[in-house]
Amino acid sequence: MSTTKRIILADDDPGILDAIRILLEFEGYQVTCVAAGEKLLTLETDLPHLILLDIWMSGIDGRDICRQLKQKENTRKLPIILISASKDIENSAIAAGADDFVSKPFEMDHLIAKIEQYIL
Repeated sequence: MSTTKRIILADDDPGILDAIRILLEFEGYQVTCVAAGEKLLTLETDLPHLILLDIWMSGIDGRDICRQLKQKENTRKLPIILISASKDIENSAIAAGADDFVSKPFEMDHLIAKIEQYIL
């Protein structure tokens, strides 16, 4: 069994997906990227260790996705860190059930420290 920690990164900006994926893989994480957050709602088995989820995406708002995941039996304990360019919505992110919040732009060391709080 692999000890590599698996992260799903959901963002509708391909540039952000690529940049964060490369940096997380450099840190030793296995990263799966999705551009449509609603794909997270189909998670049933082989769950990741953590989800990084952008709030402002086309389609379903990341906070709504977070709420739905936290209500499902198999994903409710899955750590979710919401990410947004708007610093003013941290409270609504936490109210949606997010375990943590990071505002863009962020230092990669800050993001890694947040991730390590939940999956090391």
